[in-house]
Amino acid sequence: MKITGLEVLTLPDHGDSMMLVVVDTDEGIHGLGEVGIRSRQKAVAGALDHLADLINGEDPRRIEHLWQVMSRRGFFPADRIVGAAIAAVDVALWDIRGKALGVPVHELLGGRVRDHVPAYTHVGDDYHDRDRFLERCRALVRDGWRHLRFAAPHGPDGVLDARRCLRDSVELFHQVRETVGDEVELILDVHTRLDPPEALTLCREIEAARPYFVEDPLRCENPESYRMLRSRTGVPLAAGEQFGSKWEFRSLIEDELIDYARVDVGVAAGLTEAKKIAAMAETHYIKLATHNPLGPVTAASSLQLNLACPNVAVQEHQTDPEPAIAGLFSARPTVVPGRVERGELPGIGVVIDREAARAYQAKAAERPHLRTADGAFTNW
Repeated sequence: MKITGLEVLTLPDHGDSMMLVVVDTDEGIHGLGEVGIRSRQKAVAGALDHLADLINGEDPRRIEHLWQVMSRRGFFPADRIVGAAIAAVDVALWDIRGKALGVPVHELLGGRVRDHVPAYTHVGDDYHDRDRFLERCRALVRDGWRHLRFAAPHGPDGVLDARRCLRDSVELFHQVRETVGDEVELILDVHTRLDPPEALTLCREIEAARPYFVEDPLRCENPESYRMLRSRTGVPLAAGEQFGSKWEFRSLIEDELIDYARVDVGVAAGLTEAKKIAAMAETHYIKLATHNPLGPVTAASSLQLNLACPNVAVQEHQTDPEPAIAGLFSARPTVVPGRVERGELPGIGVVIDREAARAYQAKAAERPHLRTADGAFTNW
């Protein structure tokens, strides 16, 4: 079997662009992958163009070998942009391998260790209308969700006041806890918006409300910053969605600075790398909480990983594809409130109408821009 080509598909996805990669072979089997970084799709497209030249004519079954070639052949180590391109190709190779052997990918990763994967959902960002937000929480719990995620509120008009964000986040978290009771797990995503003083105070102020974890309380460039936070708060910490390799995860895992590794299969260089990160995390009793605010392909690859890893806590599920393109997927993961169901299709378990998908040319949405009151740029 030989690789004969690589095709990129861009599909509309709730105002954004879902960037999929299809790898073809001379035996008529193709594999699907998804790019996890949507905000720099033109850069990733360039990386994919380079990778296509590297893998064309190669045996797609040599997945580890091709991962090493894609990651290292450029001499400079693959960064997050190249890592997201590698991730899409790598998942497509695993999809090909599973289809060729007639088995789901989790069987190739060691076989399943669970019957389904617990999942959490997003409450949404309508936290400025507090009554509506709390009713949304109640409705999700009534539907059957047992893990709810919401973000630290930022101010109107794209202005972030860190102290106000701190106060609003503490108030909101305690209100949600009082609303849904003790049996529902709550996840607060700070989204890297705060600096250490506010992040630390926030974590301390919500400890009594027992968060499942606080996600990305600090920016990711310097993982050592988590050492201070870890030593001064008792809340469970989660980070890693912006990391592109096992090396970036290394200090957080080896020094036990987090409790949950937010591995994104579409960013952290695919299933080949994600499986290694999961093994590193297992040696330190750190669980996976896979990041997936993306489409069906990343939901499916995350499912395959989580079915085969013993140290899994929960998988993110934000939303289903928008109605305009949902019909393109004749098979995709089944998500019910609280969990992602296991499927038995070979490969990653996604089937797409590729010809119909070619009719779309979606453009990635610009990420929100936040600034401080004095006009300085700050993280969204």
